[in-house]
Order: sequence, then C-alpha cells, then structure tokens
Amino acid sequence: MANTTGFGKDPMHAAAIWWTQLRDPEPSADLLERWSAWMAADPGNAQAFAQLNALGEAVAHAPSEQRQQLIDEFAPPHAARHRRPLMAAAAAAVIGLALGGWWLLRGGLDMAAPSQQYASAVGEDRAIQLADGTAIQLGAASTLTTRYAADRRDIDLRTGEAFFTVTHDSSRPFVVTAGPLHIEDLGTAFNVRRTGQRVSVAVTEGRVRLSPSDGASPGAAGTSSGRLDLVAGQRAEYDPATGAISVSEVAVEHAAAWRQHRLEFVNEPLATVLANVNRYSHQPIQLADPQLGELMFTGTVNTTTIDSWVGALPHVFPVQVSTFADHVVLSSTGHP
Repeated sequence: MANTTGFGKDPMHAAAIWWTQLRDPEPSADLLERWSAWMAADPGNAQAFAQLNALGEAVAHAPSEQRQQLIDEFAPPHAARHRRPLMAAAAAAVIGLALGGWWLLRGGLDMAAPSQQYASAVGEDRAIQLADGTAIQLGAASTLTTRYAADRRDIDLRTGEAFFTVTHDSSRPFVVTAGPLHIEDLGTAFNVRRTGQRVSVAVTEGRVRLSPSDGASPGAAGTSSGRLDLVAGQRAEYDPATGAISVSEVAVEHAAAWRQHRLEFVNEPLATVLANVNRYSHQPIQLADPQLGELMFTGTVNTTTIDSWVGALPHVFPVQVSTFADHVVLSSTGHP
C-alpha cells in the first residue's frame, strides 16, 4: 500500500511522528484529516498508534521509580549519539512527551499528562479504556481528545458520538466538552452526540451537569445560572439555532441505541440525521437542496440496512433518491 504521509514506510516510526504532532492542544483540521486517512489506510497503522498511545498513558501515570526505569531503558543520555531501532526511537519520543518534554531535556520536567487523540473510521465503532478505569465507546467516524491532569480530566468530543462509563473521582472532575456545552460527570454513565454545534446528551446512570463552554451564551444551558442537571432517563438537546436546550425522557435502553446498530432521532432536522447516518455509510448521502435539511425527522435508522432506509424516504418526505457509484443524492420531488 502506498505511503502518503511522507514519514517513511515503518508504521511505528510514522505513528511516533503523528503522536508528537498531535500534542498540539488545537490541531488543525488538515492535520486531523491526514491523520485519519493514515489510520484508515492500513490496520497496522492504527495498531501502531494505539501501542504508542498506551505507552504514553502508562508512562504519564507510572510511579516515579518506574518512569525512571523507562527513561533509562529507552532514552539514555547517550541515545542521541547512536543509531537506534525505530521502535526504541518511537518509544523514546513518546516517553519524553508523556513526561512533559523531549527526552533530551531530562531536567525539570513538567509532569502533567499529555493529550491523547482517538478516532474511529467510517462504519466502525471503537472501545477505549483510560488509565483511571473510565471506559469510552466511540461511535463511527468520531474524534475525541483526552487531557488528564492531577486535578482534572478533560475530554473534547470534536465530532461524532461517544458513550462514557466514568470512574468517579470527586478530586478530579471529569468534563466532556462538545462544542457549546460542558458535560460534567457526577457519578454516571452517559452518551454524547455532537453534530456540528448541535449536541445531544442522554444519561443512563447517575447524573450529569450541563453548562456553557467558552464562547457560549450565558443561558445556553437553559437556566439563569447557565447550569442544568440531568438524571438517568433524561435526554437534553441543544439547538444552535435558538441557543436553547430541550429536555425529554428517554428509556435507558434507548439512550445509546447506536451500540445496537440503531440511530434514534426525535424531531431532528434531516441534515442532522444524514450527518449521523453518513458516519456509518461508505456511500454518503447528500442533499441537492439545502432546504430539505430543515425537514424534521423522528424515527430509527438501522446502520446495517441504510440502503433500505434511504429507499423508503420518498414515502416520508417529498424527495427522490438518485444513487451513484460512490454517493447518494436526495433532491426535491420534480427537481433532480
């Protein structure tokens, strides 16, 4: 398979370079797109990146004595003067960054844990286990970043969907940022879906607290204080068009139905529905008329039978379906 990264053919070497570049707290959209393409190009790439991620996280949370052993093994002071195998070189880079600086700068290191980038491919969910025992199930074509520090655990859901089963620690708040909202764990399991600036949160266990993230309007969470608590069996939907949150009841078994191959929507714009369906479709669905995206949809889409759902849309909406080799187009009836 052709290499398109410019980082060489060895996946571990390329993974180390991607790992270092993704330490930027705000990686560019172009960088994330190229990284996602590299991850999807070969299963070995994703495996190599996962190994380095695991090493970095283990080092960041290892006792000081164990950290020193890893430094001595992979990044001794004389390492820069000798040619080293790619795996050891990659490990040295990860160890250094996990400790807050390059291994050449061994003195006075910042012990804060680095950020970790996680992504999933179209049509493929992913399971993630964090160092504190928190489990994340990442939906298809989704991207998130974790940043763990001594007093706080931050997750940034950049796009897509994730289900969090959080190991609660009152001394280290666990906060998910999804566009305009912060979602703080109060001892819970919950699902977050982000489609652009539209955010949906559903709680299956315990409680979460919603509040506006930086730049959001003070009343974004629907109260004068800007905060809103949700309990198990509740779902909140943030509408960026109005800046308001609507709260409704949801059966716990339906709160994260995507884990059983069902995408469930309640009175949501067709544009939002299609954006989420496309995370599971290798034949993306496009709208010829943007106004069609404003039509409201309530229903369930089985991600294993997307073609059947698309074929039935003309019975629900005034649309016609045009299927091409690599995409599908929905157009207004009479206007292909």
